[in-house]
Amino acid sequence: MKKLRYLEKLPILSLDTERCIGCGMCETTCPHRIFSIENGKAKLIDKGACMECGACATNCPVNAITVNEEEGCGCATLIISSWISKFTGKPSSGSCC
Repeated sequence: MKKLRYLEKLPILSLDTERCIGCGMCETTCPHRIFSIENGKAKLIDKGACMECGACATNCPVNAITVNEEEGCGCATLIISSWISKFTGKPSSGSCC
């Protein structure tokens, strides 16, 4: 997923490592594998690949993760459509939420 980026270095994602219990749900549910569990805690390893889908935050049992707190998520449909457009050379037909 290194070539598929949403907003490099801009995703509104935060991880409270103090609250994290290291359950691994973020690592398991993230479609872009931006988390890893190290020393019993989650760690962000590729924040630029985050598309703000909210899967990690929704599945965190201790609310240690927030994703785009004001909006609740990014727009995965628009993001994926733009990626497909880059590979096909055809204009994106996706629309946001």
